[in-house]
Amino acid sequence: MSSRTILRNQCRALRIQLSDAERRQASLLICRRIRASAYYWAANHIAMFWPMDCTEVDLRELLGSALRHGKRCYLPVMRNARRMAFVRYRATTELYLNDYGILEPRFLVRDTLTPALLDLVCVPLLGFDRSGTRLGAGGGYYDRAFSFKIGAPGAKPRLLGVAYANQELRAIAREPWDVALDAVATERELIECTAGGSAEE
Repeated sequence: MSSRTILRNQCRALRIQLSDAERRQASLLICRRIRASAYYWAANHIAMFWPMDCTEVDLRELLGSALRHGKRCYLPVMRNARRMAFVRYRATTELYLNDYGILEPRFLVRDTLTPALLDLVCVPLLGFDRSGTRLGAGGGYYDRAFSFKIGAPGAKPRLLGVAYANQELRAIAREPWDVALDAVATERELIECTAGGSAEE
């Protein structure tokens, strides 16, 4: 078993340790923290994610706020060849279960937006460190979608990791294909990864 697989299992266990009430409260605090941030207000095109299961951070409250604020919102859609597209989400959009059991919009070319044209992407994760290294579920979808940002950390879009505070790790060995996060939002703080510190609202 690889070291990353061990870390993923540990991070899943930490997430499961939280009670349903703790996860709900933390998700609301994370949504409020993102909504109060400069990242959110500077963005017109925002990608979020639908929670994969009851243990993952739930951004649906933020998604509703963003729509009310007139922002264009997008959800990831899994495509062939292990690729991911971003499809526009509206209040009337119907969602369907994909092969991973995750709800997503129907893929329509006219509703997709090239990843480089997004302003802000809320990225799910299992673990993170303050240098911006992200431990994902292992599929590599986000790393492939935003590989153009490797070596160009200031390029759009801003990648905002979304996690519970207990998912923070001391350090994660970064692989060449890992795309660094610009920041991470937890229920406790907004961590600016490039600065290695935290930036409260």
